Amino acid sequence: MVSASSLFCKYLTEAIGAENAAVALSALGRQASVSVRLNPSKFPARLKYSLFPGAACIPWSPHGLMLENRQAFTLDPLFHAGCYYVQDSSSMFVGHVLRQILSETCRKDTLRVLDLCAAPGGKTTDAAASLRGMAGDGFLLVSNEVIKSRSAVLASNTAVWGDPNVAVTSADPSDFGRMRGFFDIVLADVPCSGEGMFRKDAGAAEQWSAENVAHCVARQRRILADVWPSLAEGGYLIYSTCTFNCYENDGNVRWAEENFGAEALSLDASCEGYGVLKTEYGWSLVPGLVKGEGQYCAVLRKTSGKSRVSVPSSRKKAQGQAVSSFFSVPVREVLKGDLLKAVPEAVADEAAFLEENVRVLSSGCAAFRRKGRDLVPDADLALNICLRDDSFPRAEVDRQTALKYLHRDAIALPSAEKGFFLVCFEGVPLGFVKNLGSRCNSLHPQERRIRMDI
Repeated sequence: MVSASSLFCKYLTEAIGAENAAVALSALGRQASVSVRLNPSKFPARLKYSLFPGAACIPWSPHGLMLENRQAFTLDPLFHAGCYYVQDSSSMFVGHVLRQILSETCRKDTLRVLDLCAAPGGKTTDAAASLRGMAGDGFLLVSNEVIKSRSAVLASNTAVWGDPNVAVTSADPSDFGRMRGFFDIVLADVPCSGEGMFRKDAGAAEQWSAENVAHCVARQRRILADVWPSLAEGGYLIYSTCTFNCYENDGNVRWAEENFGAEALSLDASCEGYGVLKTEYGWSLVPGLVKGEGQYCAVLRKTSGKSRVSVPSSRKKAQGQAVSSFFSVPVREVLKGDLLKAVPEAVADEAAFLEENVRVLSSGCAAFRRKGRDLVPDADLALNICLRDDSFPRAEVDRQTALKYLHRDAIALPSAEKGFFLVCFEGVPLGFVKNLGSRCNSLHPQERRIRMDI
């Protein structure tokens, strides 16, 4: 299975015991499971079991579903509308741990959360749904990816999910370290040796070696050391990997506890009876014991350091009110070049502070583009969960027309008036068209179009 497989087996046995290791090794030869997580702000509840027949609930995710078979998600318009995210069930355990922390964290101030290594966006969208459900509009979630190509995918996926309280950045962990005491919670799903993904990624198995594990340990410690100053005293760091060995998991948590002024916590998050293993410092999810892939998660609380910093109010004044009537929450309008974006007023000062300190790819909602004297709605506006239902006329279309639109084929709305329309499927917006009468100009982005034959 992997080079030096006997050494891999030794590492695995050290981490989870001989009996569990035997179960895991057997499971690594079987097909990976398939699961999705619904977007509670978008998904039409009436479609839950007709769209996913035979699906089973995931015990640690209130919106997670384990599917019987892999579906053709690309040919489902609701997938492109951000109604659900295809995510491994074990990966959803990090969101479960976040919710345990949120249930014990009472703040009157805006919660500031950093997802440090976020691409392609599974844990970010899970965190966004949890934060919105538990904190309402009172949170800023910073979703970061340092690799440029991956950060573009992250920005697109978060825009499709549609929460305006998410900002996407592309910065090194050390850049956040200069924002001392800014964050209340940091999620660090760090790059690892990927042992837990062997049955999904043959390359991870081929590249495994003791040297690579040691390299990952050093890189993970550098990342933790760099980002740690950004966490306020009393704040939480959720540390996770998709690997099994003790060196990258409990070993690194022990190292952080000993070197950072940190306390490892044992929350009520083990989901006993569902195959989740409790380790010395955290939890391990292992194929064969759970239906998903491999995942490790632990929590550290910062016991010393800089207190939470306050952000001065009104760092940027609203530049007009052209977009406010389109949103269901108060927003601050920001003009960047020809783009008018709307940032929720509840987090506008935090978002402005963020822009001053790191490279921000997106924040709030891209609402309109100025073209001469005209304002053209941005594709992201159609997908935003805070867009008012009565902002634009809507054109409900059937599945085949929806797929044609998403493929960027020509569609027509001959009975509709001229102007901008929201194209909707099952009541959920997919994007904009400008109806010219005999034809429609599509505003669906080229980079998001369906490329396969429909």
